[in-house]
Amino acid sequence: MQAKPLIGITMEKEGELLKIKHSYSDAIRKTGGIPVFLPPDQNTSDYAALIDGLLIPGGNDLDPWYYGESALPQVNIVPRERSDFEFALVSSVMEFRKPILGICYGMQLLNVFFRGALYQDIATQTAVAINHKTGYHIIVITENRFVEQGTFSVNSTHHQGIKNIGNGLSSFVFSHDNLVEAFYKEDYPFLVGVQWHPERDMGDDISIHLFSKFIEASR
Repeated sequence: MQAKPLIGITMEKEGELLKIKHSYSDAIRKTGGIPVFLPPDQNTSDYAALIDGLLIPGGNDLDPWYYGESALPQVNIVPRERSDFEFALVSSVMEFRKPILGICYGMQLLNVFFRGALYQDIATQTAVAINHKTGYHIIVITENRFVEQGTFSVNSTHHQGIKNIGNGLSSFVFSHDNLVEAFYKEDYPFLVGVQWHPERDMGDDISIHLFSKFIEASR
């Protein structure tokens, strides 16, 4: 019987607490993985060797310093201790060519890791036709090797988005106002970023399929 893969999940650090919403670990367990929580640490090579796959979850906003901009008033920056750790961890995990899944903030961090840039506040920086901060909206999934193509409804709780796609990344999901909602790295076994939160909707086929593909790639 094949062993269940260990999936590392990075965490928020708030004062004396380490925080993560349990929906991420629930989704990993539901699709056949074992969640392992990863607090910030300078020695990312130990984590990268231990885990079989990496999940970077949602959070507040990545410091625009990483992509050469000053922060707008609407930006709520995550502590650099977390983001510096995650950048280093992605690099370490990629040395092993292990699977990586980025969700919301995690997707945005991956985009910047590959030299992309973000809209700091899409409502004020773009002519969007959809409220991306609350509720649900329609996405269009184009050809890819991870989930089925088609038109679907997904949750939407973000105010930032992809402005310039990172080097070597291919967009395959778009909102009706043409924002990138998901991408993958072309020359890598499994590196996917999604803007919505599939872990919150594990009753729908797209969410189950995405996490199942991630877990399968991590075995």
